[in-house]
Amino acid sequence: MKEKPSRKERLRAAARKRSWVVVTLYFVLRLIVLAVLISSIVQGRYESAFVCVLVLVLFLMPAIIERKLNIDLPNTLEVIILLFIFAAEILGELGSYYITYPNWDTLLHTTCGFLTAAVGFSLIDILNRDSKIKFTLSPAYCAVAAFCFSMTVGVLWEFWEFTFDRLFHMDMQKDTVITAFASTYLDPTMSNVAVWVGNIQDTMVNGQSLGVPGYLDIGLYDTMEDLFVNFIGALVFSIIGFFYIKRRGKGKIASQFIPVLNEMPEETPDEKTET
Repeated sequence: MKEKPSRKERLRAAARKRSWVVVTLYFVLRLIVLAVLISSIVQGRYESAFVCVLVLVLFLMPAIIERKLNIDLPNTLEVIILLFIFAAEILGELGSYYITYPNWDTLLHTTCGFLTAAVGFSLIDILNRDSKIKFTLSPAYCAVAAFCFSMTVGVLWEFWEFTFDRLFHMDMQKDTVITAFASTYLDPTMSNVAVWVGNIQDTMVNGQSLGVPGYLDIGLYDTMEDLFVNFIGALVFSIIGFFYIKRRGKGKIASQFIPVLNEMPEETPDEKTET
């Protein structure tokens, strides 16, 4: 007589199988990162090699989350996560896309706002659908909570960038060239009146021109732009999530981005007796 599958085997069998798109993408991206890793070691660029190792570890996170937490990540969400990690670290940092393409950072922060809202929303929705929870949260509350979660993650990331820039003299908060600004610091009467400075054509430090066609803003514009686009990404997903709960999972778009808890397969009477 054929042995019945164990509880662990039944959980694995019940888990969603990855589509060929996810498997192929993971394989291709991993090969590229391994090639960059080997090249970095050969050239003695050990900091770049560390980034590659970090990326390889991050690539494993979706599978670990699914296996350890029994959570089903939709294929579309998993593809976006893999591409986001690759675009941020390999292309952005090592490939200097942040410098070559000015809107690269903006695109990634918008995507990050969308993804973190999806994560926050799914955490709340999983609790909301748990039979052990004695209350039910409204769709509006879940949407607002997901939005706040995403914005909090965005703010914490900006804190992280500022800390590294201050302590290690890095430039994670990229500079912006502007040609005008207003400042109360320049008011000779000290009356808290903003003095407008326009038509700025050069930036000088210690009497030496930096060759910048304007005023070199140190991080402020970059930080605010990152938070604004994070706001947009979070808002878009929060609206999608609101209608997802309103229609209780019938939305085809939202279901491609919201992780769900795998249902525990029912135990047979024999298994209950054994336990």
